[in-house]
Amino acid sequence: MSVSVLGVRHHGPGSARAVRRELERLRPDVILIEGPPEADALVTHAPGLEPPVALLAHVPGAPARAAFWPFAEFSPEWQAIRYGTSASVPVRFCDLPAAHSLADDPPDDPPGADPGDHDPGTEPPGTEPPGTAVPDGVAPGGARPGAAVTGMRGDPIGALAAAAGYDDPERWWEDVVEHRGGDTPFEAIAEAMAAVREGYRPDEREARREAYMRKTLRAAIKQGFGRIAVVCGAWHVPALTGPLPSVTADNAVLRGLPKVKAELTWVPWTYGRLASWSGYGAGITSPGWYHHLFDTPDRPVERWLAAAAAVLRDEGLAVSSAHVIESVRLAGSLAALRGRPLAGLGEVTEAARAVLCEGDDLAVELIQRRMVVGDRLGHVSDGTPMVPLQRDLRERQRRLKLRPEALDREIDLDLRKPLDLDRSHLLHRLRLLGVGWGTPVRARGKGTFRETWTLQWRPEHDLALIEHAALGTTVPSAAAQRARDLAGAPSATLADLTSLVEQCLLADLPQALPGVLAALSAKAALDTDVTHLMAALPAMVRAHRYGDVRGTSADGLAVIVRSMLERICVGLPVAVTGLDDDAAAGLLKHVDAVHSAVALLTDPPENAPPGAARSDAVEEAGPAVSPRGRWMGTLRGISDRQDLHGLIEGRLTRILLDSGELDDAGDRMSRAMSRGQAPARAAAWVEGFLSGGGLLLVHDPRLLGLVDDWLTGLSGEQFIDVLPLLRRTFGGFAAPERRSIGERLRSAGRDDADGDQDVDEHRAAAAVATVLSIIGGTDK
Repeated sequence: MSVSVLGVRHHGPGSARAVRRELERLRPDVILIEGPPEADALVTHAPGLEPPVALLAHVPGAPARAAFWPFAEFSPEWQAIRYGTSASVPVRFCDLPAAHSLADDPPDDPPGADPGDHDPGTEPPGTEPPGTAVPDGVAPGGARPGAAVTGMRGDPIGALAAAAGYDDPERWWEDVVEHRGGDTPFEAIAEAMAAVREGYRPDEREARREAYMRKTLRAAIKQGFGRIAVVCGAWHVPALTGPLPSVTADNAVLRGLPKVKAELTWVPWTYGRLASWSGYGAGITSPGWYHHLFDTPDRPVERWLAAAAAVLRDEGLAVSSAHVIESVRLAGSLAALRGRPLAGLGEVTEAARAVLCEGDDLAVELIQRRMVVGDRLGHVSDGTPMVPLQRDLRERQRRLKLRPEALDREIDLDLRKPLDLDRSHLLHRLRLLGVGWGTPVRARGKGTFRETWTLQWRPEHDLALIEHAALGTTVPSAAAQRARDLAGAPSATLADLTSLVEQCLLADLPQALPGVLAALSAKAALDTDVTHLMAALPAMVRAHRYGDVRGTSADGLAVIVRSMLERICVGLPVAVTGLDDDAAAGLLKHVDAVHSAVALLTDPPENAPPGAARSDAVEEAGPAVSPRGRWMGTLRGISDRQDLHGLIEGRLTRILLDSGELDDAGDRMSRAMSRGQAPARAAAWVEGFLSGGGLLLVHDPRLLGLVDDWLTGLSGEQFIDVLPLLRRTFGGFAAPERRSIGERLRSAGRDDADGDQDVDEHRAAAAVATVLSIIGGTDK
């Protein structure tokens, strides 16, 4: 019987190659790997998976308590799994079960937290973020932040690097292990770790993990396996090879552990999530570079820089083969000067910056994003255990030709095409389920029949699907049930319900719409705050419009919209009374939003049958009443009041003028800016009146003259007082509008000056003599 413990670095290409070679040499009877033992049955699916992938462990009914164990092609653990499956060697996981680690997870951890345990040898145990897990088997729970670490201080790999004269532990590990041409010195690593751990006493969490590893190892020995290979983080090697604690001691450590029911499956992962900057503490800053090192053992620097040149050429940058040759020479020279066995990422990046990119940081960033990190997304086979909701989504993605990708991808949808309409429905349904695969982009000038989305698949989306698996077996049924649940929530506000109606129409969920509309109608009937109704109306009008554009039935919406507008018109005169500056500004936003929404409403034709698309209240008011007419009549009645805030009065005047409902705007502006009005109120009136844009002043000389006369008539102190409001008003105009206003004023000034110079003194002499005789003066 022989036991070989192979200490590795997670996601290390050198370690991965060395583990594969060592396993081929040892030809073990069983392979033990750090990870949750519940995943033993999932190993058989490995040949059909395309890394990067991750083991997902979650608690049924509480998906927020979950953890991931990611694997890349260059992960030593993945290579051990692939060797075992290809050679028909049993592969077992030997770390603490997820049933225990998830049970001990802190309740305040964020849902779907990224794996973030320490990479053995990169930081001391006990300092990793809580609620995370990694492929070395460290699962959520155990030590809390700040847990004491006894017997060791600092970074163990850092200590070894310092002893070798390195100031960068990562570079030392790469030079000693990852960039070596020969085998990884597993014995030397074990000896070095034993020296670093001398006198170290693990904390409670780590003690449990290592106790369970030893328990699994003893079980394999007891089952009669003659050659056993253990692949684990280098830090744990001494705990499995040195003088081991007794079975009784290990059982005592494991006794009484909390336990929950945990389910595991494989899910796709991305290199972006594997990178350490994504929050994954055991990740690496350059998964794309490590993948290249693993896949390209022959002339990796030359091939890397050639690929970088191709990336730059794709973006239209001129990069020749001479650039590549010189960058390879520079990278090799830098490595030689620094005493490195092979140019590392630092050297090739500096060479690319200096030669390929010619010092352009944007080009370097492009290489960093495309190659150093990479946009690779893994894939799991159809035979992998999935909840029905995941399977349904996968089938719909295949049918709609929407392949999940890790890199942002923008797509334009024409809703008049059945395929694009189905895609839009799917993306909106997923958003309702909390799966933000697609993010809508506001596009201008593309019409109401077009949508633009940015797509990016993230591993957390699988967790969201599992979380909502109980709502339905298909995406439409789950989204519809989710809408019903949200509508029935006691905390749902009127704005929430109107937004939910809009989402149901966008997602084509007619089965959920009646319940949501009923909840909305009940909430609107009880809500006495007119501002709540004003905030909810625009979304309702958009929902009615989307129903027409998408061919979706929106029965019942017109009645609710008319009813809400009627209540707004009744309550608005009271709401505009006694407002301060902040309240007036807030109400003005609602007025503008409702005015824009009313413009989207279509009036029923004059010969329409009674009651068509109209509420009973509107029908009783007579056939001449329309949404626009009712709204404009309300604004006209309010605008004549004397107690309005200047901002509200000015804005209502502008709305009525633009709508053709007013023919005395000049008189109203004269009154508002007369000397009897306080300058602050007059400035507020001007701000409200001009908030719709400055073209009115360009095309109406009278209004421009009124504003100019008012401004020139202010005293210095009054001008300083109103200057902030005026800057905010005129600063909101487009640059061409401001320029045109300035030219108008300049030309008016020239006209006045020219008029003074064009006086005919000979013809005016008689008039001057008459005036002088009247006032008793003499003409000198």
